[in-house]
Amino acid sequence: MQWEGISEFVSVAELGSFTQASKKLVISTAQVSRQISALESRLNIKLLYRTTRKVSLTEEGRVFYQHCRSVLDGLNEAERVITNLQSTPQGKIKITAPVTYGEQYIIPLINDFVAQYSKVEVSVYLTNKQVDLVDEGYDLAIRLGRLNDSTLMAKKLSKRASYVCASPRYLEKYGTPHTLSELEQHNCLLGTLDYWRFNESGKEKNIRVVGGLRYNSGVGLVDATLKGLGIVQLPDYYVEQYFNDRVLVSLLDNYRMPDEGIWAVYPHNRHLSPKIRLLVEYLSKNIA
Repeated sequence: MQWEGISEFVSVAELGSFTQASKKLVISTAQVSRQISALESRLNIKLLYRTTRKVSLTEEGRVFYQHCRSVLDGLNEAERVITNLQSTPQGKIKITAPVTYGEQYIIPLINDFVAQYSKVEVSVYLTNKQVDLVDEGYDLAIRLGRLNDSTLMAKKLSKRASYVCASPRYLEKYGTPHTLSELEQHNCLLGTLDYWRFNESGKEKNIRVVGGLRYNSGVGLVDATLKGLGIVQLPDYYVEQYFNDRVLVSLLDNYRMPDEGIWAVYPHNRHLSPKIRLLVEYLSKNIA
């Protein structure tokens, strides 16, 4: 209610005409008149002198106009600032991402993003644990594979493949598995899970594997595989670089799972601010 009639009053005061004010505001002259009359009734004061030839401000109207003009100028400035925020992102962004993937892909892209938008401040926490975005105040999370939390919104950035592989040295010594059942004859290097995921005849199949090493580090598992200590199943960003150099060999490709998503995830109950939206678009466009 406090805002009703303000824009109409200011326009009439500046243009000296109800007709010109109605054209500027793209409303009818009658509506301009009704709004200003209602404003005067609400304030219990006369703001304008009206004659058939001209419209002028009363003394009280001049005082009221000056204050209203300042308020509208403030609103215009607020709109300008918000528009600038949209075109030139600025402010803080708090992100979490998996350790190795974050180091290899996300942080280099964020560095490029910040170099382009210098007013953005980014804080990144790398962890392989799924943090609570809302409780811990994160704007964005990068997550790999399946998404289980339906309370979050997600945008697919890219995809990842998963490979079973070993070194030529290991295969020469222990042989090459060609079926899933043959894995039980091999030393399988374990991560955080006791099973590996495969696609058999179009259906997902989890195979329990055993071995003499268990690391919660993909880098550690890759090093063990390169040194001929066993067979491993890892995402592409750990091992693909070694395939071209022939120091690792991909195995059981006929059983490989379909590619999974790489996601930008954010709380559904938050408005995605321009800087977050721009960063997500940048990652989607540039991520490998």
